[in-house]
Amino acid sequence: QVQLVESGGGLVQAGGSLRLSCAASGRTLSSYDMGWFRQAPGKEREFVAGISWRSSTYYDDSVKGRFTISRDNAKNTVYLQMNSLKPEDTAVYYCAADRGSGSWRSREYDYWGQGTQVTVSS
Repeated sequence: QVQLVESGGGLVQAGGSLRLSCAASGRTLSSYDMGWFRQAPGKEREFVAGISWRSSTYYDDSVKGRFTISRDNAKNTVYLQMNSLKPEDTAVYYCAADRGSGSWRSREYDYWGQGTQVTVSS
């Protein structure tokens, strides 16, 4: 069993930056693909970024060039550096872990965190 805990959310002005962390316990993340998702009020959860167990990275077009996903297997933690934040980035951000394969957007992830709120003011 893997427990995922997100942190680092908060309130920031447009143009600002935040770094989200997803810390895992219970099992090492080194063999897991990791994804970041977000869900804004009244909207469906959407894929933001992913990093494979081999550290290949993938981004939704809406965040490409602004967000960077990374992992530190020694710390069992995955990060999402978010720069040039926009009000439309406001959402609850979730991390997820999966040892399977398939589309980053539609695969069945094995584990999810509880989420961290990111609010970007204009």
